[in-house]
Amino acid sequence: MNPLYAQMGTTIFEAMSARARETGAINLGQGFADGRGPEAVLQAAAHAVLEKSNQYPPMAGLPELRHAVADHYVRHQGLDLTPEEVIVTSGATEALAAALFALIEPGDEVLLFQPLYDAYVPLVRQAGGVPRFIRLEPPHWRIDAAALEAAVTPRTRLLLLNNPLNPAATMASAEDLAMLADFCVAHDLVAICDEVWEHVTFDGARHLPLIGFPGMRERTVKIGSAGKIFALTGFKVGWMCAAPPLARVLSRAHQFLTFTTPPNLQWAVVEGLTTQDAWVQDARHRFQAGRDRLSAGLSAAGLAVLPSTATYFLSVDLAASGIALDDLGFCDRLIDAGVVAIPVSAFYAEAPVNHVVRFCFVKEDATLDAAIARIAAARDTFDR
Repeated sequence: MNPLYAQMGTTIFEAMSARARETGAINLGQGFADGRGPEAVLQAAAHAVLEKSNQYPPMAGLPELRHAVADHYVRHQGLDLTPEEVIVTSGATEALAAALFALIEPGDEVLLFQPLYDAYVPLVRQAGGVPRFIRLEPPHWRIDAAALEAAVTPRTRLLLLNNPLNPAATMASAEDLAMLADFCVAHDLVAICDEVWEHVTFDGARHLPLIGFPGMRERTVKIGSAGKIFALTGFKVGWMCAAPPLARVLSRAHQFLTFTTPPNLQWAVVEGLTTQDAWVQDARHRFQAGRDRLSAGLSAAGLAVLPSTATYFLSVDLAASGIALDDLGFCDRLIDAGVVAIPVSAFYAEAPVNHVVRFCFVKEDATLDAAIARIAAARDTFDR
């Protein structure tokens, strides 16, 4: 057996969701939204499965979807992408796998920011790469230029950036992105940018893609997710965007992973990207209201809530809340109270931050209120 996988446990998301199912606890752990998503997208998927071809679509994606993705980024981010620079994938995780498998040679080093999505490290290692970690810390989770320079070596080839950053719920500033762009150019690095949360931003903040910064157009892989844009995580439709020399090798890796993506879901995403901008904007406001509702409730219960500027999540600092439990112990105690959350230490491969817990807020008001009530009722038990 491959030792990388033989020794690996179940992901924290599946493990905690399973405990929610087993106990009947309210699941504020795994990141999926309540609700149906945009009706026009659902109708387009149903229509396409009945009225359009269900045979293999083109490996790189339906031409109509590749056009729609490129046009979407022209409108929303001012990027000059062409359809030929877009490759449709079966979700953003497949895009990450294809990019890493295509661009890593055995022994290449990859810079990773912790906390990180738990798929990153096994994918880097399976490709023969060597992860080098840069540790971010609460409450601001800022990228430090000195830490970057300390991590880079002559073997470093790639930088993997999640922006907005899950689970920290932060966005890199324009100044930080400019610094990263200069760093990548100076060290001749390719940046793989996991930008699935690019439309789930709050308080008027606007996502800035690293590919749009000077020197980055030819050395960036930009990854997006229809599942996150339209709150339809089960669709598993994503894409990679890159200049032609990179796109060609990305497509070669993609063809031997999932090869292609269900055509009816691709047609549905075409509909979403071309007609549902208003839905996306409204969803952003609804999600922000959920964030504010959960933040206020947890604060009233005596928990120190960290800022959340993007994603589906906000976090609580246990130490700042006067709670001596670590995040694993707190989450275990919280399940006894009837609520599931995620320990942020699970997002570290080494030297974890172990006093922060993540909650998902894209739920119905009644679900959030019930969770808040359970947490408030059990608050005193967390100190013992």
